Amino acid sequence: MLSMKTVYVGVYETWADWEIGHLLVELRTGRFTGEEWRVVTVGETVEPVVTMGGLRVVPEVALAEVSGGDLLVLAGSAQWDEGGGDGFVELARRFLAAGVPVAAICGATAGLARGGLLDERKHTSAVKEYLLGTGYAGGDNYVDARAVVDGDLITAGPDSPVQFARAVLSRLGLADEAKLEAYEGVFHRGDPAAYAGLVG
Repeated sequence: MLSMKTVYVGVYETWADWEIGHLLVELRTGRFTGEEWRVVTVGETVEPVVTMGGLRVVPEVALAEVSGGDLLVLAGSAQWDEGGGDGFVELARRFLAAGVPVAAICGATAGLARGGLLDERKHTSAVKEYLLGTGYAGGDNYVDARAVVDGDLITAGPDSPVQFARAVLSRLGLADEAKLEAYEGVFHRGDPAAYAGLVG
């Protein structure tokens, strides 16, 4: 029997819970992919944090305890615009160096930009100017798209949680393009006709 794969999810104060909700549900339940993943929350410490939506989350592990893993997911939060999150950037650096996918949305892309992780990779975010404000050197690799996959890096802006989920599921090979198109049809466009393609 194959062992369950693990996704580490960074959690921190003002973590933007809605940005990665679609993705985490699909990974954890496998309801449309047929593969369930283990979701593990990781914090700077194991002290509770409060999300932007007001949920109190107790990290299961601290950054220093993370080993292995099959995916790292980082959402936005105020910390990224305040220059914080260095520990999570270093974890992302470690994952990418090991060939493990890293998925970042909204403000987390600014953290990766400050850490130099977007300089040589195609990426997106809220707008190009937002990342240019970090002083990074990757402006020429910015792509104006809802979500971008470049090798093991997946990025998206804050208005694209469904496209973010779709891009990650695609990168992980968990669904074919027809099913992913149906997924976006249902959860982004509200197209009831797409549901049959999603569950079929």
